[in-house]
Amino acid sequence: MGGILVIIPTYNEKENVRKITSAIRSLPMHLDILFVDDGSPDGTGRIIREMMETDHHIHLIERSGKLGLGTAYIVGFKFGIQHGYDFICEMDADFSHQPKDLIRLIKACDNNYFDLSVGSRYVKGGGIQNWPSDRLFLSYGASLYVRVITWMNVKDPTAGFVCYKRQVLETIDLDKIKFVGYAFQIEMKFAAKSLGFRLKEIPIVFTDRVEGVSKMNKSIISEAIFGVIKMKWNSFWNSYRIKRLHNA
Repeated sequence: MGGILVIIPTYNEKENVRKITSAIRSLPMHLDILFVDDGSPDGTGRIIREMMETDHHIHLIERSGKLGLGTAYIVGFKFGIQHGYDFICEMDADFSHQPKDLIRLIKACDNNYFDLSVGSRYVKGGGIQNWPSDRLFLSYGASLYVRVITWMNVKDPTAGFVCYKRQVLETIDLDKIKFVGYAFQIEMKFAAKSLGFRLKEIPIVFTDRVEGVSKMNKSIISEAIFGVIKMKWNSFWNSYRIKRLHNA
């Protein structure tokens, strides 16, 4: 198994960045961490720079302001490709994704069959903790909506806990990925599936954040609802492909 990179976007996550780093460092495999910070006014970037002084496997890309979750991951993906990581993971800083589950996601891709793995709330063995019933209904309804519109057999298409083989991200034209909110997660899976890459859903228990503030807002929800229709429509004419590195 080659190098592994975990990308963690941050905005006002000062309560979490040391804790999430420590939890990842405690795992029985070596993982590099890339934080992509959107100019957090609470000092998140400063804390990360302090950690970098004693841990050279922590990296930081600082941006000038809130530019969106999707663009943060695109920047991170390009960093991972440039530096030759074999596996590139994405996760949240707030412990809604449990670091120990990274091991199962990575192992699911460390073979010749699956190309990306998704930490899924809606497959057998998965679940959600600490969400109110209205938010749970909205999330599950969104997953059904996406499956109907896109014809994509992924039970948790909005999931943001993912491991990619580098070849997947090299093949997708990342500059054609347009969504910046949580719909970004849908578009990435749709692009990978459209190119014939094989996806495995791994059950996880998603826990709502304990510290910090949620980034969900109305514009993100609107992008997901209307953007998915546009994405599917455009897919009849456009391709996410850069070059064919994978035989379906």
